[in-house]
Amino acid sequence: MNLTDDVISHLSKPQLVESLIACHASTDLLEADVNVAAGPPSYEDLKTMFCLRPGITFLNHGSYGATPKAVFAVYQSWQRHLEQQPVQFFRDELTEYLQRARASLAAYLSCNAMDVVFVPNATFGVNSVVNSLNLASGDEVLSSNQEYGACDHTWQHWSEKRGFSYVKAPLALPFADDLVDAFWEHVTPQTKVIFLSHITSATAQTLPIKEICARARATNILTVIDGAHAPGQLPLNLPDLGADIYTGNCHKWLCSPKGAGFLYVRPEQQAHIEPLIVGWRRRNMTSLGSNFQNDFAFLGTADYSAYLSVPAAIHFQAQHAWGRVQARCHDLLTDAMAQWQQIAGVSSAYPSANSYRQMALLEIPTSHDLRNLQAEFWQRTGVEVPFTEHLGRAYARVSVQGYNSTEDMERLVEALQKVVS
Repeated sequence: MNLTDDVISHLSKPQLVESLIACHASTDLLEADVNVAAGPPSYEDLKTMFCLRPGITFLNHGSYGATPKAVFAVYQSWQRHLEQQPVQFFRDELTEYLQRARASLAAYLSCNAMDVVFVPNATFGVNSVVNSLNLASGDEVLSSNQEYGACDHTWQHWSEKRGFSYVKAPLALPFADDLVDAFWEHVTPQTKVIFLSHITSATAQTLPIKEICARARATNILTVIDGAHAPGQLPLNLPDLGADIYTGNCHKWLCSPKGAGFLYVRPEQQAHIEPLIVGWRRRNMTSLGSNFQNDFAFLGTADYSAYLSVPAAIHFQAQHAWGRVQARCHDLLTDAMAQWQQIAGVSSAYPSANSYRQMALLEIPTSHDLRNLQAEFWQRTGVEVPFTEHLGRAYARVSVQGYNSTEDMERLVEALQKVVS
């Protein structure tokens, strides 16, 4: 079913629930849509499908995502449905709605629905895990120097409070062929946890998570993976990936409304993981089948509409052959990177085109203050792109989504030449 604004505005309450959740939970539907012979829409068509302001060059999908109009309409429909009878919604309906939305998400992640819960974002998921783990003086958590700032600060905060060591292995740019072995040189007998990003936020590198998780499992080290940028960029089969704990965002590359993320925990680890907020938990509510599910299901009065809209985001991408959209975006990014490297005389931050997906760094030779450059760049050029520093070098982090075009990439290169060269 194609969920357009016109369709949604005429749905009755029973039709709304069935249309927004039930039809999206079918993995057969998703697989059929991905193989549509007509192929993906053009970037011009996709641009009109998103809520972004017309006329801007938006190359920063990686920061907060962007939501299609049809998915946003689903989100608003859930909000309106809640407000029509809030007591009935929270008391009688929400539990079933969440279970069905979670089943759709679990199918997308190729995992058991009992092993995944909704959380507002990956940072919330990481904080829940760190707060739950019994780490103390003498223990070590091994990470890298390319982790997302908020999660990095979380581990550092709790290491100072509890006395365990937080160790960051240096990863160079571009990555070496022996990255797994080089990383493993920092493992010690005291290493209890490995924390890494699946796709790094600062440098957009895809890490060899499956290989690292397999080696960690063989040595009884817990693996916690920040997958904030992976859903919507990478095909995910979480049990096969092998992480003990994996948290990700749906509102970035999967294009759901803001405030929808998930936390996946292997069954043998679920007894140890608790939410940051102690709400009703296991009391006075219908059991969802496990303490893990009960603990995370209802943390207080909030707007759950973003969670309930995740199936619509999954359906939107499947409906538009998103695998081919992703490939098109990767090609646009690769071409722009090659053009910029030739113009600026800089090298690639990546060993190969397989090291990044729809987001990558372009090195910029500049003396600008990077703290203010993003706002200045936007004001002068109308191009939205963030700037970052890593290992003493300055970069533009470019995100390419289905609504971007060759013209967008050309505008970026021209703007970089004008402002930062």
